[in-house]
Amino acid sequence: MSAVAVAVVAIVVVRRSRPRPVVHEKAPEKAPEARWPPAPILGVPTAGDRELFAARPETVFDRPGFVRFFAPGEPLDRAVRRQLTRWAAVAAVFVLLGAGTQVLESAVFSHEDKARTATVAVMPVEVPEPVRTIPDADCHPEYEEPRVRKIDPRVTRAVNRQWTRIERWLSAHAPRTYRTLGRPGRATTIAVAEAQMGLRFPDDLRASLLRHNGSAYTARAVPFGFLDSPSMSVREIRDTWRSLCGTDDQEEPGQGDERAGWWDGRMIPFGADGLGDALVVDSVRRDVGETDNEGGMSFEPGGVRIRSFHALLKATADALEKRGSVGFWHPRATSGELEWQTG
Repeated sequence: MSAVAVAVVAIVVVRRSRPRPVVHEKAPEKAPEARWPPAPILGVPTAGDRELFAARPETVFDRPGFVRFFAPGEPLDRAVRRQLTRWAAVAAVFVLLGAGTQVLESAVFSHEDKARTATVAVMPVEVPEPVRTIPDADCHPEYEEPRVRKIDPRVTRAVNRQWTRIERWLSAHAPRTYRTLGRPGRATTIAVAEAQMGLRFPDDLRASLLRHNGSAYTARAVPFGFLDSPSMSVREIRDTWRSLCGTDDQEEPGQGDERAGWWDGRMIPFGADGLGDALVVDSVRRDVGETDNEGGMSFEPGGVRIRSFHALLKATADALEKRGSVGFWHPRATSGELEWQTG
């Protein structure tokens, strides 16, 4: 019995004295890292999607740069989210303030704007009525045979008397102008002009044309004329009359005063300043007037009334001899030439 016990003890001691085999523990396998963002996510292709569309040709949307640009990023931390929330709140406040200001301005000023718009809308537009005109019969005379008419001898003497005074003064003080006086006209030429114009020249105008048929330019002086308007010959009178009628041969129907316009065919031009203005004699009333190319006709040349051509001759002779004036026109001699000065 003791021997058995000793044997058992010996076996136990031997087994315990043997070296134990080293058991190598396996290191724990690391869990696969979770990808970010977790797949699948809408808009991000999976591996299966890539295999499915691998054969499709690459487009701009498949390029790495485009994919990285639109790929969702990592979530923001709390501090950043809090800061963005605050800025969003501030922006919302400004938007509300702007909208409120616009509503307030519209409510305050809407009535004023409506009233202003209504005022502009009801402004009347005046459309001038067209002016109806008819031909001026004086510019379209019927043909008549020329006829030489006699002049009252008393008219001829009165006209020649004034011309003698004018000629004497010019010869002494303005010889250059004196030499521009025209030769005597012819009665038949005057008769032809009267027939062509359909007018009768006043006797004092005819007597003056028979004394001097207008005036002419010379190399050293401008022609003689009345009130700074060189005198015309009979043919120049006719041609100027035709030109003026060609410019305006119309008149308004029912026009009471034919002298109200800037021209009428019954006028006889006898002097022109070369700028479009002319001295005229009214063939009906016999008084002297002037036309203005800017649209008017006056029967106060120089600011005074001149009742006839003879009256103009006499007023000119008086002004020359007495250093006077005809209205605001002052005839003066300068370097042997007559000048009409205003003042």
